Amino acid sequence: MKRFPLALLLATVALPLTTVAAHAQSAALAPTLTAAKDGVEVTAGALKMKLIALSDDLVRVRIARGGVYPEDASWAVLPAQRKTRAAVTPTADGFTTASLRVRIGAGGAVTFETLDGKIISADAAPASVDGKTFTLTKTLPIGEHFYGLGDKTGGLDRRGKAFVDWNTDAFGFSSSDDPIYKSIPFFASTGAAGGSYGILLDNTYRTWFDFGHKDAETLAFGGPDGPIDYYFIAGPTLADVTRRYAGLTGRAPLAPKWALGYQQSRYSYMSADEVREIARHLRADRVPTDVIWLDIDYQDRNRPFTTNPKTFPDMAKLVADMKAQGIKLVAITDLHIAKVDTGYAPYTSGKRSDEFVKNPDGSDYVAPVWPGPSVFPDFTQAKSRAWWGTLYKGFLDDGVAGFWNDMNEPAIFNTATKTMPLDTQHRIASDDFATRTGDHREIHNVYGMQNTRATYDGLLSLRPNERPFVMTRASYAGGQRYAVTWTGDNSATWDHLKLSVHQILNLGLSGFAYSAADVSGFAGGPSPDLLTRWFEIGAFTPVFRDHSATGTPRVEPWVDGPDHLAIRRRFVEERYRLMPYFYALADQNSRLGDPIMRPVFYDYPSAASMGCDQSMAFTLGKALLIAPPPSPESPQRYDVCLPAGGWYDYWTGQRAGSPEPTSAGPIQSATQAVPTEHAKGDRVSETPRLDRLPVFVRAGTILPRQPLVQSTAQTPSGPLMLDIYPGEDCVGTLYEDDGTTLAYQRRGYLRQTVRCSVTPNGLTIAFDAREGSFAPWWKQIAVTVHGWTGAATVAQDRKAITAQPDSAAGTLSFTVAAPIRATQITLAR
Repeated sequence: MKRFPLALLLATVALPLTTVAAHAQSAALAPTLTAAKDGVEVTAGALKMKLIALSDDLVRVRIARGGVYPEDASWAVLPAQRKTRAAVTPTADGFTTASLRVRIGAGGAVTFETLDGKIISADAAPASVDGKTFTLTKTLPIGEHFYGLGDKTGGLDRRGKAFVDWNTDAFGFSSSDDPIYKSIPFFASTGAAGGSYGILLDNTYRTWFDFGHKDAETLAFGGPDGPIDYYFIAGPTLADVTRRYAGLTGRAPLAPKWALGYQQSRYSYMSADEVREIARHLRADRVPTDVIWLDIDYQDRNRPFTTNPKTFPDMAKLVADMKAQGIKLVAITDLHIAKVDTGYAPYTSGKRSDEFVKNPDGSDYVAPVWPGPSVFPDFTQAKSRAWWGTLYKGFLDDGVAGFWNDMNEPAIFNTATKTMPLDTQHRIASDDFATRTGDHREIHNVYGMQNTRATYDGLLSLRPNERPFVMTRASYAGGQRYAVTWTGDNSATWDHLKLSVHQILNLGLSGFAYSAADVSGFAGGPSPDLLTRWFEIGAFTPVFRDHSATGTPRVEPWVDGPDHLAIRRRFVEERYRLMPYFYALADQNSRLGDPIMRPVFYDYPSAASMGCDQSMAFTLGKALLIAPPPSPESPQRYDVCLPAGGWYDYWTGQRAGSPEPTSAGPIQSATQAVPTEHAKGDRVSETPRLDRLPVFVRAGTILPRQPLVQSTAQTPSGPLMLDIYPGEDCVGTLYEDDGTTLAYQRRGYLRQTVRCSVTPNGLTIAFDAREGSFAPWWKQIAVTVHGWTGAATVAQDRKAITAQPDSAAGTLSFTVAAPIRATQITLAR
């Protein structure tokens, strides 16, 4: 039976047969739609594509090259996500879901709209396929801005720029170099009439993205080969898009708590004795620390999974010595295996079971890296990943806590491309891919991700109840399931300090909530002021690691004398006091996908139009806004724009940009649902000072903190501290578990929501009943209510509690037994 376009059939039901024939004659120029219960199939001339609604807000678009659809397999999107479906309602030109309208226009051009007709995204032209090459284009309204793509350089906003995805060892990269270490072909848009949206182009080849660089009115992306397969994620908010992308590609697992502590590293600490001296100095200077990293010089002749018998003669003893001081070791394990025929087990065992990447002639691919001539595991084989995982047994038996997969772009020495030849062969035998051989053009961008997958899965197999910790330099979309990451070999410049903030923010929007930049800069040497400022900002980033290159000046906290040490230590200490808040954000990320560190407009979209230079500002969760100078090297005074609703200065506890209180009780402007003087936000002027980093707390925050410890291995002494800043939507979360095992997946956690609300006479604080079975370290909670003047009567479930007002600070403080069941505390004037 001849198939007519759906729109043509509906439009011509009542027409004479001659008219139907006339329409049929021109049907080749119009798309033919075949409705399905989960979407539509489209044919328009040579173009053939399927649009499948995976959920009401998520549509997968698959385009057939030469009439053949790409393999339904993915390194980024797991089968369970690809198999989900939403019911759709067919329309004359496409379909609708419960929240999205999809229209198919001339030639197969696709438009995504809200149900009330606002355009979210529209094709500028139908998809173009030329042999194996393809290009997808979309219109680019003037108000749109773009984020994501991982740790790409060039600033926070991608608009007006173009990028290539090709993982590259980019030592010494500048703030505009591209490509660098990661390929995460996902971007998110803000400013569209129909709200935010995101697109994941699931193609591992050397894809490219142009956000109005070549043509200011066109968003374009494509690739030289591989599947034409993308996922369209509707918002309407950026937070909605980010959460849905994390759900699509897999949320990051909850990291061990120690991963949130301060971490000291260098390329390299050259002996076990030097590591002990570093630990001794950190403890003597009272710099809280959780981790010391071991770079490649701990190894025997740079061979992975070995230790130098002279300089690191007893790893187990070193681990035990560090453990006694509350410090864990993370060791590098690069993926290049030295080609040594005798006496090196990783090579002999891998050769025996045929685990290495091949040349086109079937021989093992051999190339120079740190150990000299090396071979490379074929991580696209499930059996090779399993073999790799077994290599960690010795280090785990010694007690090494985590591992660092570096050089996994993969980096190759003495070649113009810095990587493997494109015709290198990878055997694909994994997941739902058809078993076959692919070349390096296809596998290059996913190679580092599969390296970390092998490490993560291997650690989990060897220690099934312990959370693996893996750090990677290279990755692909979905790589957050296996590893945390950092921005690679950055430089000790003010420009790179600013760039690091943008990179970490975009990594968070790309799924990698746990990310870092080398504090101090890896290459070169920072001035004392630069290192101090980087410490201050680093204390509020998800992963906080001080790391520097061999041959550069030392950058440990104490190197520039007592004054700089005092400032750096103060910010490290503040991070540890905030550990309950950091850990609650980590829990939130593991469940929902929200980044830990966020652009200000993530939770406060109106902030983007407030007029301040916010190029360095970011939030830690929703509650804390960190506002470094937009030109971090400049003494120039600058304005901080605080979103509507009211904010407090974190350091002083005083209202930011608000009048002083004039009567007893809560400061009225702090507790109105929409405070008049804060309805459009506040503008605060700051003069840069080296010993101050402006940090603000949202009115409506309940912020958990703890007494100072020297590492997360130490139990805090005293009550949990709860700082309450009354305001709209006043809420906070307490979260705790054992910090290292997977018991939290079996309800071995404590999660408790706390709320506050203003009453005519004062304030009510409500603790929900605890969730989970874990008993936390705190037995009492010390509550401090900010923005309060005068005395108060405080009662918990009608039982009086003694409270201490502080008129100078504008606070009211009291301590209660940590509630287990639902509890209400009232504060009355």
